Amino acid sequence: MRRQVLLFVLALSLTSVLGQVSYSIPEEMEKGSLVCNIAQDLGLDLKRLKSGRARIHSGDSEELVELNRERGVLLIKERIDRETLCGDTTPCALHLQMILENPMELFRITIEITDINDNAPSFSSSDKRFEISESAVIGSKFMLEKAIDSDIGENGLQSYSLNPTNNFALKLENQADGSKKVEMVLQKPLDREHQEQISLLLTALDGGQPRMSGTMQITVNVLDANDNAPVFTKPIYKATITENSPRGTSVITVSASDKDGGSNGEISYTILNSKRRLSDLFQIDRKTGAVVLIGEIDYEKTKLFQIDIEAIDNGGLSDSSKILIDITDVNDNSPQLKILSKSDTILEDSPENTVIAMLSVNDPDSERNGQVKCHINDEIPFKIKNTMTGFYSLFTEVALDREAATQYNITVTCSDEGVPSLSSSVTLTLQISDVNDNAPVFERSSYEAYIVENNTPGLSIFTVRARDADWNQNARVSYILEDSSVDGVPVSSYVSVSADSGVIHAVRSFDYEQIKDFQFRVKAQDGGSPPLSSNVTVKVMIQDQNDNPPQVLYPVQTGGSLVAEMVPRSADVGYLVTKVVAVDVDSGQNAWLSYKLQKATDRALFEVGLQNGEIRTIRQVNDKDVVKQRLTVIVEDNGQPSRSATVIVNVAVADSFPEVLSEFTDFTHDKEYNDNLTFYLVLALAVVSFLFITCLVVIISVKIYRWRQSRILYHSSLPVIPYYPPRYSDTLGTGTGTLQHVYNYEVCRTNDSRKSDCKFGRAGSQNVLIMDPSSTGTMQRIQCEKSILDEPDSPLEVCQLEVGSS
Repeated sequence: MRRQVLLFVLALSLTSVLGQVSYSIPEEMEKGSLVCNIAQDLGLDLKRLKSGRARIHSGDSEELVELNRERGVLLIKERIDRETLCGDTTPCALHLQMILENPMELFRITIEITDINDNAPSFSSSDKRFEISESAVIGSKFMLEKAIDSDIGENGLQSYSLNPTNNFALKLENQADGSKKVEMVLQKPLDREHQEQISLLLTALDGGQPRMSGTMQITVNVLDANDNAPVFTKPIYKATITENSPRGTSVITVSASDKDGGSNGEISYTILNSKRRLSDLFQIDRKTGAVVLIGEIDYEKTKLFQIDIEAIDNGGLSDSSKILIDITDVNDNSPQLKILSKSDTILEDSPENTVIAMLSVNDPDSERNGQVKCHINDEIPFKIKNTMTGFYSLFTEVALDREAATQYNITVTCSDEGVPSLSSSVTLTLQISDVNDNAPVFERSSYEAYIVENNTPGLSIFTVRARDADWNQNARVSYILEDSSVDGVPVSSYVSVSADSGVIHAVRSFDYEQIKDFQFRVKAQDGGSPPLSSNVTVKVMIQDQNDNPPQVLYPVQTGGSLVAEMVPRSADVGYLVTKVVAVDVDSGQNAWLSYKLQKATDRALFEVGLQNGEIRTIRQVNDKDVVKQRLTVIVEDNGQPSRSATVIVNVAVADSFPEVLSEFTDFTHDKEYNDNLTFYLVLALAVVSFLFITCLVVIISVKIYRWRQSRILYHSSLPVIPYYPPRYSDTLGTGTGTLQHVYNYEVCRTNDSRKSDCKFGRAGSQNVLIMDPSSTGTMQRIQCEKSILDEPDSPLEVCQLEVGSS
């Protein structure tokens, strides 16, 4: 098989190289016949055909040729009939495109289909009858039907022959469309009396090898004289009509004249048969010669019509003419868009000018009606370019960002330049694939969380949240507690962070009195590769809880004796007896203390300051007041619920110490009596015999001891008033005073109160008046020291108080 190959390689300014090859094959080749080795001709490797998923794109036409990727050749898929495919169009060719991907490449393939002599000339009718008057003059012409041969060129219709040629000769005339006008010319007068009917055979021959022919039988009936033939007013009629004109549109009116009279002068008009079957499109009125449109005409199919017409009189004489009809194009075809190749997804970090789609555009209209321009919708980061005639490529214009748009609907609109303009559009959906280009971002730059002390370990404190603008795995955030320490202790022993939810849990129970706040850092890390992260500082504030009762610092309660405060009988109203000193290690309103007198021997004699704890007289002391006064003071904080402590203050109303001593000899501990008092009386009677002798010995020993100690007190008429240390913080202030360490206080007393003094840091050596342990104070020891070697008449005595917080 003879094959011609033409290769043209074109270089584009894009990422792909386009080439063009041309081939020539005869029609009617067997199915599966080899057309060409396309891989070899284009210089492509077979592996490239497979990896690029090479395919043949034939547009709207039937797929007559297929690609064998394994061999890299083009094969006949269906038998090709040139006459069916192209008709009279020459040259007849298949215009194909071969498309490869990764990277995208496009190759044009043109396959010319050559004609073979597979069609014989034929006439539409097998016979033709003429009625010719015997008076017909020599040279009279009679139009014969043209033969039709679908082949072209040498294989098409070439010649006619007429037999016998006694009376008639054959006249051929070349037409503008390449066909031949066939006329039978009278060359010898007819003689009806000699021959009434003449039979002729018209033969049409082509030029193929072997030559093929078609015949038509012509019968001539000789009539009596009609010696004038019709004559058209013009040899050629010209008309113009717009495509898509409606049926019934008038095209033109032709006319012919006949000098004969009567029936011999009556003329009828007909359209002669032709290859294009013009009688299906146009109709001529037999009497008037008016030509009207009866079918649909399309400029894209036929631009010019040539109609052969004939005028015949009743005597059988005729004349012929032709009508040339130009078709005017209208913009009746929208541009046709085809997506040759496209990408459904693209990475957001793809470089600029990445090809995402290739399209073909065609408009079958002519001139400006067929000139097409394409554009895409605004405000998207893409552009479209005309890479070659009829082909467009779609590119990225700038860097993409999936976080700004996860997908794009790209509408490509192609419009022609006709009036009005027609357009077509196609929409491509492009998904943007995510890359890990965004670190997690916390909702705040820093966090503060609050938790009440004495919490349960494992309690949720707070939740930190970070968001990642990426997608899927790249946006999956994990929370990590960064290593740090609080006062030398790892922060992980204080809190933990849930990796998935960011919930911060307390690992231990917190004590506000030990730690008031601490801070740490939490890192948020995404699941991308490589992972991105950010961190934030979280400060945890411990809130105080009322979990500590007030602690009484003064009066001091010892384990074995009772301390009494002395009030002279000459004391006026408002006399300061003593001051109850208490602290609360809590903070805020939990440490606001209030003092109340819960129980008293004589409520009308004493009162307690609500805020300062000062015990003062509320009336003048008189001789009727009992010496022994016992006051129960309750100290409450302001927490919810409130906590309290109780202290018992013993007051001696007397002017001298011996009076106090005599009254307090039989002073028994003030205890709560219950309903079981009888039981204690019986028990006392049972052991009275044993205790009698023991009590005598103890009383004598105590009296001797107290007599010795009271010598100094006897010389002083001053009441026993406590001294408050310098670091004591009154509750009227902030209400949060504390004693966190042990302090030693020395109180120096003389007969002259103006010479009294106080100093710190001296060690004590001798115990003094210790009377009752029933209260809840925290005083640990009271010691007195004589400065002059324990001499009984020494004017100076030093007492040391050792106070500590519990």
